[in-house]
Amino acid sequence: MAPRTVLAVLFDGLQSLDVTGPLEVFAGADLLSPGAYRIRTASLDGAPVRTTSGLTLVPDESLTGAKDPDILLIPGGPGTLRPDPRLVDWVRERGPRAARLVSVCTGAAVLAGAGLLDGRRATTHWAYCDRLAREHPAVEVDPDPVYVRDGHISTSAGVTAGIDLALALVEEDLGRDAALTIARHLVVFLRRPGNQAQFSAQLAAQTAHREPLRDVQRWITDHPDADLSVDTLADRARLSPRHFARAFRAETGMTPGRYVDRVRLEHARRLLEDTADGVEEIARTSGYGTPEAMRRAFVRTLGTPPAEYRRRFRPATTP
Repeated sequence: MAPRTVLAVLFDGLQSLDVTGPLEVFAGADLLSPGAYRIRTASLDGAPVRTTSGLTLVPDESLTGAKDPDILLIPGGPGTLRPDPRLVDWVRERGPRAARLVSVCTGAAVLAGAGLLDGRRATTHWAYCDRLAREHPAVEVDPDPVYVRDGHISTSAGVTAGIDLALALVEEDLGRDAALTIARHLVVFLRRPGNQAQFSAQLAAQTAHREPLRDVQRWITDHPDADLSVDTLADRARLSPRHFARAFRAETGMTPGRYVDRVRLEHARRLLEDTADGVEEIARTSGYGTPEAMRRAFVRTLGTPPAEYRRRFRPATTP
């Protein structure tokens, strides 16, 4: 089989990990399966570019001289927020020719500027989702997932999400075992599914200002199997249930019930990924009570039941 060519677009003001993260995945896949991928980099004039971290990257060629790749990778960074019009024009012309068109972080802004995301679902770094939706109303922006695949176009959230997406592409090409081997080598022990949230519950929610509410947040995280009803949590915060629910939402950005749901889901996911505990025990210790209740939560949020989630995202040998 001919190598799949990967072309990474370089420009001043890109975030270096948006390029090096995915390319390390494809390079690792090529070591594992020699000849699987051929990696190239290109800038507008073939000149070196400066990244946000101060690194200088020297491309292999100019974009005008580059052949159409199988995978075209557009990284993110401040350089995408006011991109060179020549770059947008090149992506508009050449992007549709790639078998797979991939953006990392704010690279989605370049795709949107080229009109390639119109009518499609896409994501980007959480901090720029509102801006992407406002500037490109024809794009269906989803701020939650780690990555989104819509046809041959894939967009990913900030920084390390590009690694998750690259691993998903490698799994599609070379199989699950290859993707897991590369993930372990990069010390990315487990691959996140695309519909996993960009944030953990603790990061997605703001930290409450008042100590009683912060204590409740910590208590929920440490005791997912406890009675976490609003009445019980309000009693712990020494507030009335109504006052507690209103204050919790105001200070964290989400309702107590939604916060509890996220914490329990994350707890169950970690146990499925990192332990050999049975589904019934995990359901109990995560606060679901029954395997069926946990299954419904997984299908509703992640689109897959617990057993399938474990099969896909637990390493063959648990550390």
